[in-house]
Amino acid sequence: MIVLNLRRNDDFDFVKELQELRDILKKKNITIGIVESFEGDTHSVKVICDEKCYDEKVKNTLYLYISNILYNIILEQYRKKEMFDFLMENYFFLKQDEILEVEEIIMSVLKGDSTVNDDRMIYCINKVNSIIEKIKECLEENEEINIQGFITFRMKELRQGIEDVIEKVVEEYMVEKEYKEFVKLLKYFVDIQESRIDEINIYIQDGGGYIIKDKYGNDIFEEFIKELSECKVDTEANIEDIIISGLITNAPKSVIIHGKDKCNNKEFINTIINVFGERAYCCKGCSECKIVKTKI
Repeated sequence: MIVLNLRRNDDFDFVKELQELRDILKKKNITIGIVESFEGDTHSVKVICDEKCYDEKVKNTLYLYISNILYNIILEQYRKKEMFDFLMENYFFLKQDEILEVEEIIMSVLKGDSTVNDDRMIYCINKVNSIIEKIKECLEENEEINIQGFITFRMKELRQGIEDVIEKVVEEYMVEKEYKEFVKLLKYFVDIQESRIDEINIYIQDGGGYIIKDKYGNDIFEEFIKELSECKVDTEANIEDIIISGLITNAPKSVIIHGKDKCNNKEFINTIINVFGERAYCCKGCSECKIVKTKI
């Protein structure tokens, strides 16, 4: 029986993908056939499945795979014809080389190649799945699909999902860019001044609290707060900002982080390591780590 009839012109070549799909399904004991025919400029590709093995589960699997193929076709069309202009128009503050860089990140996310796994990525994955589901619903409603017509009439609906992902990726890119510039500035401040202290130890407690000591075991956190007050800086800042400020002000020759795995804010640790470079390192376990219990 004919499951789907996909009609295309020379702009859309997905026969190779369908052949790969056939091999994948064969391993799942699902046999499909692919029949090609030509009528003028139109190339018709029929997907055929034996009625004996065709049921709702097979249908769902088949349509999901084909929806992914069509999704990638739509994605490439959007990239070729619309993405650069969309980025230029909506993110004019980006330099051209940044736009090209962002475009690569966007495509990586939209194609599911990104290895990042955070809230923003989960949002993007959900958006992509939503786009694919809409394509699948269209396939289920129509056994014959003209790819060009489908893109023309459905692109507005699908475009919104793609551009929602773009917005999230650019937002993340800008946050990362600002963070790198911030770290670069802090590193500059550390590099140009002489060290006021040889060693600062950061002890991270169960629950994420901090104790700050010099190499003699003196608690110096209050000195950090005093330095902020003298600089007329808001001392209501969160504890991690106070520690970062104290580290920058004192520019220690070494920063030792104890109990890294207990830290609730990994960005805080990464910032210290990025700013101080080889001066900063994590303790692998010492006697002091075991006896620190008091929270700041």
